[in-house]
Amino acid sequence: MAAKNAVVLMGGGPTVVINNSLRAIVESCREYPTRFATVYGAWHGVEGLLREELLDLAAQPEEEIKLLRTTPAAGAIGTTRYKLAHDEDLERIVEVLKAHDIRYFFGIGGNDTQEVCLRVAEAAAKAGYELCVVGVPKTIDNDLGDPEMVLVDHTPGYGSVARYWAWTIQCLEEENRGSSPADPVLVVQAMGRKIGFIPAAARLADPGREFPLLILFAEAPLPLADLADLVADTVRKRGRALLVVSEGFPVGEIGARTDSFGHVAFSSSKLTAAQALVNYLNEVGLLARGHARGQIPGTEQRDAILYASPVDLQEAYGVGKVAVELAARGVSGVMVAIRRAEGPVYRAEYGTIPLSEVAGRDRPFPRSWIAPSQVDVTDDFVRYARPLLGEDLVSVPIVDGRLRFARLRPIFAEKRLPPYIPFAHRERG
Repeated sequence: MAAKNAVVLMGGGPTVVINNSLRAIVESCREYPTRFATVYGAWHGVEGLLREELLDLAAQPEEEIKLLRTTPAAGAIGTTRYKLAHDEDLERIVEVLKAHDIRYFFGIGGNDTQEVCLRVAEAAAKAGYELCVVGVPKTIDNDLGDPEMVLVDHTPGYGSVARYWAWTIQCLEEENRGSSPADPVLVVQAMGRKIGFIPAAARLADPGREFPLLILFAEAPLPLADLADLVADTVRKRGRALLVVSEGFPVGEIGARTDSFGHVAFSSSKLTAAQALVNYLNEVGLLARGHARGQIPGTEQRDAILYASPVDLQEAYGVGKVAVELAARGVSGVMVAIRRAEGPVYRAEYGTIPLSEVAGRDRPFPRSWIAPSQVDVTDDFVRYARPLLGEDLVSVPIVDGRLRFARLRPIFAEKRLPPYIPFAHRERG
C-alpha cells in the first residue's frame, strides 16, 4: 500500500511540553516513508479539521520543527475546546479525511480530546473508511487514566506543573517568612479544577514539612469557619501561614462559568476560591496583626517553559514517538500510556489503554494520598511525584535577549470541499 497522509490535532488546555509530542509525531513519521506521506496539523484542533484548515507540517523548515521542543503551549498549531457531539460534524470530518487521503489520526490532549479520537474512529468505521486513530496523552491535571494508576501512571504536562509549584512555593515561603509581621497569611490558588494533583505538588517544595503550609483540596472540603480556626491556630503557633487552595475548593457562590464540555472555567468565573478565602479570613480576623493576602497564578502554570521538567520533556516526546510506531503497525483505537517500571530507580515504560477507557473520564486524586489532617498529602504522594521533577534546567534558545520559539509558516493544504461552519457555532452566526 502506498504511503498515506496523517493529521495531528490538539485539544483543551496546553502544557509547556505539548509541542515536543507534536515534534515527535512529525519526526517519527519520517522514519516510516512507506507508511506516512504528508503530516498535517489541524489548525486550532477539531474546529480547523471541520473547516478543512490543514497546516502542512512536512513543508516546515527543519529548524522550526526542532524548536518545537522548547516552545510552550499551543500557539504552533492551535487548540480548541469544541465539543464534537453532532453527527453532521462527524460526517464532515470523515469527508475532510477522505478528501485529503488521511488514513492516520493523532489526537494530543486529555480526556475530552481522547473522546474526540474515539468519536472520529467510530464515525470512520461507520462510514467504512479505514482510519488508524491513536491518542497521545496530555494534561497538567493528571486526571487522565485509570483510578488505580496502573495502566496510566501520569501524563505529560504534570511533571512540569508539579515543578512549577514546588519552586513557586519555595519562593512564596521566602516572601511569607520575610513579610509575616505585616502579612502573616498568604493564600495562593492552584489550577486543576476539582482534582487535587496540582495543589498536592506544593508539598514537593517542603517534603520535610518545615513550612507552615496548608493544602486545601476540593476532595477534602472544610467549612470556612473551621478553616479560619485552623489558619488562626497555625498563625498562633508559627506566626504565619501559607495556604495553597485548589481552584475548585468550595467557598460558596463564585459566579461560575463553564466551557462547552460543562467544565467550570474557574479563572473565568466572577470570584476565585483564593479571593473568597482572603476576603473571609480578613473579615473574621486572623488573631494577628496584618492581613491575609492572595496570589492567583493563571495560565502561566501551563506555559512557563523555564519551569519545564526534563523528565516531562523526554516523556512528551516518547508518547508521540510511540504513537507513530503503533500506527505504523496498524494499532488503532488506543491511547499511549506512561507506566512506571518496577524497581527503586524511576524509569518510564510505554503501553496502551483503549480510548473507550479514558474518553471523557476524569481520574480522581487518590483519597489515600490526602493526609488525616485533610490539609496535607502523605509521603506516598511525595515518593510518587518527586521523580517527575527531574534535576536539570531545560535549555531554551535565546536570541537578542528574547526566548526563541518555533514559528511555523502558514502553509495550508488546498481546500477541496465546500465551506463548512461547525455545528455548534451556527446559532452565533
